[in-house]
Amino acid sequence: MQLPQINIPQKYIKAGAWVLGILAGILLVTGVIAYSKREALLKRMMASAINKADRDYGLEIKIAQAGFSGLSTVELKDISVVPKDRDTLSTVKELKIGVKLFPLIFGDVKLAEVIMHTGKVNIVLRDSLTNLDFFLKRKKKDNPDAKAKIELNEIAHDLLNQVLNKIPDDMEMKDFLFSLNDNDTAKVNLLTTTATIIDGDLLSTIKVNGDAATWHINGKLKPGKKQLDVLFFADNQKVELPYLENKLHAKLSFDTVRTEMKNAAYSGNDFKITGSWSVKNLLINHPKIAADDIVVSAARIDADMLVGKNYIALDSTSKVFLKNAVLQPYLKYTLSPDKIYEVKLHAEEQDAQAVLDAFPQGLFESLDGLKVKGKVKYDLNFYLDSKNPDSLKFSSSLTPNGFKILKWGKTNLQKINETFIYTPYEYGKPMRDIVIGPSNPNFTPLGQISSNYKNALLTAEDPSFFSHKGFVEESIRKSFVINYKEKKFVRGGSTISMQLVKNVFLSRQKTLSRKAEEILIVWLIENNRLISKERMLEVYFNIIEMGKNIYGIGEASHQYFGKSPASLTIGEGIFLANIVPRPKIAMFKFNGDGTLKGYMLPYFKYMGRIMANRGLTPQDTSGYGFYDVRLREGLRQYLLPDSAKVDTTAFDNDTDVPVVMQDESKTLFDRLFGRSKKDTTVKQLNPQDTVKKSRRELRRERREQRKLEKQDE
Repeated sequence: MQLPQINIPQKYIKAGAWVLGILAGILLVTGVIAYSKREALLKRMMASAINKADRDYGLEIKIAQAGFSGLSTVELKDISVVPKDRDTLSTVKELKIGVKLFPLIFGDVKLAEVIMHTGKVNIVLRDSLTNLDFFLKRKKKDNPDAKAKIELNEIAHDLLNQVLNKIPDDMEMKDFLFSLNDNDTAKVNLLTTTATIIDGDLLSTIKVNGDAATWHINGKLKPGKKQLDVLFFADNQKVELPYLENKLHAKLSFDTVRTEMKNAAYSGNDFKITGSWSVKNLLINHPKIAADDIVVSAARIDADMLVGKNYIALDSTSKVFLKNAVLQPYLKYTLSPDKIYEVKLHAEEQDAQAVLDAFPQGLFESLDGLKVKGKVKYDLNFYLDSKNPDSLKFSSSLTPNGFKILKWGKTNLQKINETFIYTPYEYGKPMRDIVIGPSNPNFTPLGQISSNYKNALLTAEDPSFFSHKGFVEESIRKSFVINYKEKKFVRGGSTISMQLVKNVFLSRQKTLSRKAEEILIVWLIENNRLISKERMLEVYFNIIEMGKNIYGIGEASHQYFGKSPASLTIGEGIFLANIVPRPKIAMFKFNGDGTLKGYMLPYFKYMGRIMANRGLTPQDTSGYGFYDVRLREGLRQYLLPDSAKVDTTAFDNDTDVPVVMQDESKTLFDRLFGRSKKDTTVKQLNPQDTVKKSRRELRRERREQRKLEKQDE
């Protein structure tokens, strides 16, 4: 098919040619004028920038020589940046920067070339001072638009573009040193001997602390297409970060880390960044995380990050890969008008052994070598609106399908079905071995324990023990709410099953990995019915700490009341249940004559009413046995006079330093620095040291008692 010919009048063609010619002439004249004035313009811009840095940030910037090299390349020599009254931040011997002319016409500064020879960035931290604190010194200016609404998606879009625009097409860097000195205790020196970008190919060589290691950051950069693919690795060894070990006592190393950005663009009103991050043979060691090294052999996340007008989110299309296991996370943080936290985790039904093998090595020590069959799937949902924390939503479920344990790992989770040895620990040290079985005269079968004690303890610690499968979601939910309101950890959500697993199967080290291992073992025991509820409760009653070096209900009932567990009254049962959270302060609850102190009465009424409403004990208006509780006479000699009190004001910290009983007539100096040699008014305690306790325990007891009194009112 032949297209019709379009005849344009000759006069229009001539007019167009004249317009284009005029525009070209204007651009040419403008370019010639700008070219002739560029040196003066450069000097004015430099002077303005130097004055602004001094005025707003207190920075002294010196440039010995500056000028143009070529059409659009600026060459600077002997540059120094020194914050006021601080160490020199940066020096550069020679720097050349070339910009792209066409984007510059439209106001975009895009780098075409960067050449840097012999430079240094020196960061110094001394106590609370640093040569980076000039960032906080910028003077605030009156801005009528300061309260204008800031949209995060626009900020993310502009910031990313600024970063990508500063990646040059070509780069040559030689002998650039980055130095960090943190109070002379943690130091690191990174010398980039060479770094180049040629046609988007990045190659670099970095010497770490002299010749301790050689790092490389290599990759492919396509900033115009918003694509990056960068690999971080070391020559013939792992990448290690000695600064973290010296500063935080944390060990971190890996073989390779790969970061890839595949695209960044608006998707509707959201700014979406798509990419991936992967690591091989990651090793982490920190005493708060785990006792031993944790090794992740291979991990990758394919991420879709969304930045909306008022939120940041990791979209549910993202996937986390740990070996052959796959998890889909969803994280969202909304900043305004109220802060909202959302977390969702979803793992499709997959092979249970693959999931078990995916756990990092060293994370679950007791389960090493465990073999299973079947499939599992997992779902977690968490939602917290800071404006209404009581409406917090929480659910978590690990669902098995044909799941079965084929072979035990390092620990046999059914060992407590038979007689076994239990070793309690105090401050990481073993106290003594206790036989949990008939050969121990203090061992008490479940049927020989008074229902008064059983009902009181279950009511106080875990009312739904016989109906739940190791976890109580509502209890965990309430713990989240209370801890969020208090802005610190004040309540846990542990069930008796979790406490039993923690004491019998796990080390006493308080680490994140131990808590995760505790949760997994509880799930294995409860969902596979490895141990009956009755046996779990029986073992729990016989190992629970009930005082200084007192373990189990058998030892406790004889120690405090001189009777067997079967003979405990309702008042004695409530008392023994009360001391479980803080067993070492049990003796503080008695008067000198062996009766209970009056502040305990509201607790007895509170617990007694709950038990009575559930049909576990008769209604009692006098205090549910409070007035009948008597410490056995042999222990009363170690009680202090009723006029003495516990000093809880000398210190205000969470250490476990024992606090001794103090006389009311003590001066503040005496309370802070202890008794003088002549002061003999305070009676010393028995060798068991049953009346010593930490200040933290004292404060918690008083807070809890005040809450109970308010509830009772």
